[in-house]
Amino acid sequence: MAIKSMTGFGRGESSNGVRVWSAEVRCVNNRFLDLKIKVPRGYSALEESIRGKVAAVCQRGRVEVALAVNGDFAALQEVKVNLTLASAYGQALRRLGAELNLDPSPVTATLLASYPEVLSREQRDDDLQAINSYVDQAIDQALLACDAMRLQEGENLAKDLLARLQGFARTIDSISDTIPQLLETRRAALSERLEKLLGGMQLEPQRLAQEVAILADKTDVTEEVVRLRCHIQQFTLFLGEEGGVGRKLDYLLQEFLREVNTLASKINDAAIAHLTVDLKSELEKMREQVQNIE
Repeated sequence: MAIKSMTGFGRGESSNGVRVWSAEVRCVNNRFLDLKIKVPRGYSALEESIRGKVAAVCQRGRVEVALAVNGDFAALQEVKVNLTLASAYGQALRRLGAELNLDPSPVTATLLASYPEVLSREQRDDDLQAINSYVDQAIDQALLACDAMRLQEGENLAKDLLARLQGFARTIDSISDTIPQLLETRRAALSERLEKLLGGMQLEPQRLAQEVAILADKTDVTEEVVRLRCHIQQFTLFLGEEGGVGRKLDYLLQEFLREVNTLASKINDAAIAHLTVDLKSELEKMREQVQNIE
């Protein structure tokens, strides 16, 4: 089986010996590809590359990618001096001394540095070209792990759907096998009713044959049974296809339901009505499973 679930999680990690880049990928089901990327400050230029990597693996689903970096950032630290502000502080101190006739004291660099915002520490952004390979490695590992989980979940979904499909097929066979006996029972009941209505008068065989033919035509579900069996074969083939088949399976289940409803409306029989209710219930369970397939 090659189908994938839209539910998965993966984590990847890469290090240059100084800092560690970690990536996490989370996927849940969604009609279309809804991608959200969260990266550290200064990494926004890598988002397009990450988006391309995800799109190459995921066709549908709500996908969240989170990239983080931890470690030693000392090499990226930078101390800046606000010379304009320091000069203003120095001038203000000298003016204060002169205005208040205070003993002059030296205005030192240490003194000026103690004032707010004269010195500031900033962290430079990473050189993206230098660290791009580490980011790629972390993202690739996370996507690979997530995809492996999605494939495993997809395999489990396929097994469950095939088992339900086989049960569905057996029920269809049971309904099909019941139809001849049902027609014979209804023919006998029709003949008996007509005899009562006619008050013992003999009914013409040709007339009875016509009524039976009309009854059989109204009850004939051969076309619906044939289409349902074709849908079962097509559903099985889809489960073995490569790539995203979730939408195909979802559409096909709608066709299943259409045929079952038509079949149920044609056959007004309590036993078969019970079987068609089982079929609809099984289709709903299958549809819930298909909603998780890419």
